[in-house]
Formats: sequence, C-alpha cells, structure tokens
Amino acid sequence: MPVTDADVERWLREDLGHHDVTNDVPGETTGRLVAKQAGVAAGLDAAVRVFEYLGCEADAPAAAGDRIDAGDTVLRVSGAAQSVLRAERVAVNVAGHASGVATKTRRAVAAAREASDDVAIAGTRKTTPGLRGVEKRAVVAGGGDTHRLDLSHMVMVKDNHVAELGLEGAIERFRAAKSFATKLDVEVETPEDAPRAADAGADIVLLDNMTPAETERAVDLLDGAALAEASGGITVDDVPAYAATGVDVISMGALTHSAPTLDLSFRT
Repeated sequence: MPVTDADVERWLREDLGHHDVTNDVPGETTGRLVAKQAGVAAGLDAAVRVFEYLGCEADAPAAAGDRIDAGDTVLRVSGAAQSVLRAERVAVNVAGHASGVATKTRRAVAAAREASDDVAIAGTRKTTPGLRGVEKRAVVAGGGDTHRLDLSHMVMVKDNHVAELGLEGAIERFRAAKSFATKLDVEVETPEDAPRAADAGADIVLLDNMTPAETERAVDLLDGAALAEASGGITVDDVPAYAATGVDVISMGALTHSAPTLDLSFRT
C-alpha cells in the first residue's frame, strides 16, 4: 500500500483549508527535518512524496528502520518557499507519527527478546483511517510483522461468528469459502477451546484476552497443532510475560493506536 498522489493531495487539502496568508512567501529556500528525540525512523518516504508532489527536491539521509538520535537530520528539502512551507506540517506529521509507531514496535520487539528469540510481534487492523499503509510499513520498520493488511488478507473467525454459528460451525463455514492460499485464524477465549479450534481446521489460534498463565496452558494444549497467537490489550510491559509462554505471535493494537509521535522539527 504505497503512498499515492491522491493520498498526498488529500493530506495537503486538509491542512491548507480555504486560504492561508502565511503561505504567501516569495523566493527559494531550503530546510531540514531534525529529530528532537531518539527513536526509529519511518514514514520518511511519505514525507519526501509530500515535498516532491509540490515540486520540491527532497531526500532522506535516514532509512526506514534506522536508529536516530536527537539532533540527527533525517530529511533535507529545497524548492520554492511557498511549496516548502505548504508541505512542511503535513510531512512532519506523517513522519513523526510513523516514526512513533516504529519506535514503539522496536521497544516491543526488544521486550519480546528478553524471553524468546522466535516470537513475532505483529500489528493489527486498529489503524488510523487513511494511514494504514504508512502505519503498517512503520511496524515493519520497527522489526514487527504486518499481520493482515485488510479483511481479505486472512480469514479471522471472531467471537461474534462463534456466537452465531458455534466454534466448529464457524470454522467449517469459512474454511469452505476461503481460498486454499488463505490462512484461517480463529479466536478463542478459553485454553480448552484452543485444541478444539485446531482440530476443526484452524491454521492459527488467537488466544484472546487471556492471562499469561492461561496463554501458557493453551499453548500446552495445542501442542504445536496450530500457530498460537496471543492478543487483547497487551502492552509493551506485558510482552516478556507473554513471550515466555511459548506463543508464536503476539499481536498488539497498541503499536498503531497508542504510539506517541516521535518529536521532529522542521528548520529552514
């Protein structure tokens, strides 16, 4: 999901509004985007696209996933002053938000490595409307996994499906409808339901809102019959305890919906 011209135009229109007298500045100028705190770079490709869309020249010395320190220049730009100033805030917002997501993801991955060398940290679909591509790439920049990018990327049997159709009934219905190439991820709420889901045909069993102790029991009951995914309100501080249970994946909505923006400043 790359950033498109339509994305950039929508961002710019939202920020510009009907009329901005402060944007009426003659001549040419240069500028640079500087990190005010340490973190992980992401979203700089999108920021470059914003400047280039308005005819500026821009390049990013830092690459997605790079560790950056306070004072580092992560993007340089030159062009008409009017265009540079129009693009500035949108570019800073996008890069700062994406870098915040990447930074939080990197923290979660590091926390997982305290207990496991193998468990994956994944984002979820709890993304900002219109920014899913930016946020998912930021998760990857931080060392995480994208999980599913949209509803068609993987079939997930949720609690509402189970309530309507029963666990085995829901799995049977959606397994019959999906492509052979599409994984089936089934949400369960008790450790005892984990092997039931695997026996019914789940490729992945999502252990929803379980404690670490419950998660470990579910992993033991699964005994490798399907991938085990822990999810539901997990924070970075919780990650080591869940990583120690033997799960294959820890999925976290907080990577995108609760990541603080990395503080970046644009200076001409």
